[in-house]
Amino acid sequence: MLNVTTIAGVRSRRRELWQRAQTVALVPTMGALHDGHLRLVDRAGELADEVWVSIFVNPTQFGPGEDFERYPRDLERDRELLATRGVALLFNPSTKEMYPRPGVTTVDLPELAGGMCGAFRPGHFQGVALVVTKLLAIAQPEVAVFGAKDWQQSAIIRRLVEDLNLPVRVEVVPTVREADGLAMSSRNAYLTSQERQAATVLQRALHAGEEAIRGGLIDGRAVERRIAATVAEEPLARLQYAAAVDPDTLQPLGTVTRRALLAVAVHVGATRLIDNLLLEVS
Repeated sequence: MLNVTTIAGVRSRRRELWQRAQTVALVPTMGALHDGHLRLVDRAGELADEVWVSIFVNPTQFGPGEDFERYPRDLERDRELLATRGVALLFNPSTKEMYPRPGVTTVDLPELAGGMCGAFRPGHFQGVALVVTKLLAIAQPEVAVFGAKDWQQSAIIRRLVEDLNLPVRVEVVPTVREADGLAMSSRNAYLTSQERQAATVLQRALHAGEEAIRGGLIDGRAVERRIAATVAEEPLARLQYAAAVDPDTLQPLGTVTRRALLAVAVHVGATRLIDNLLLEVS
């Protein structure tokens, strides 16, 4: 596995592969890898000749008071995991390499970024959209692979690629879960054992919303209240939002008629967790 820290190094390797007519699938991450990330890597290996992974804790997507400084980092372990998965190149740039001087360019998709997580993390998705645009421009992969747990992020990236006519296919892989249903996340490492048990309320709440819809409840706001009520049953959990939205536009659903994305953000102790559930409604 090549360990590359510079943009020039990535582009040099990319030119070599073009000469061989070989393709690249890129998996952008912030490190602290878990089985969910590795599922993305495995899927990437099915889609291209080489799998590349980026590890970069992007400062522009963290707001004041968020966990940028304490975000889990374990580069050596991450390298070992990726090497066992046959990853061809790891791009681990410094902040200076990615942002050599203060930027003046922004990438903003307000209709997709304004609600759900975006309503509580101003500037977050602008930071995500900018760094993903930069990574795609640097690596120029044929495929980029993301996870469905961050559904809003994936929707923004899909639209970004479409609007800018970027020559890359966006592949979204289903969420990987623990045995008790908790979505795998690097932030799960923050949880105490008691909080870890309490965190299963996210899945229970989403399934409560699903059961309500399957039972005939089609008012979107009422479904959200059902989700919120389930979260309220867990003393260690504090709801940030519950949403029933269109999976593509992320706009709130007044009436659930065909497809719906149920999404939730919850603080368990001091840790903010997100999850979602995609429904096809007959």
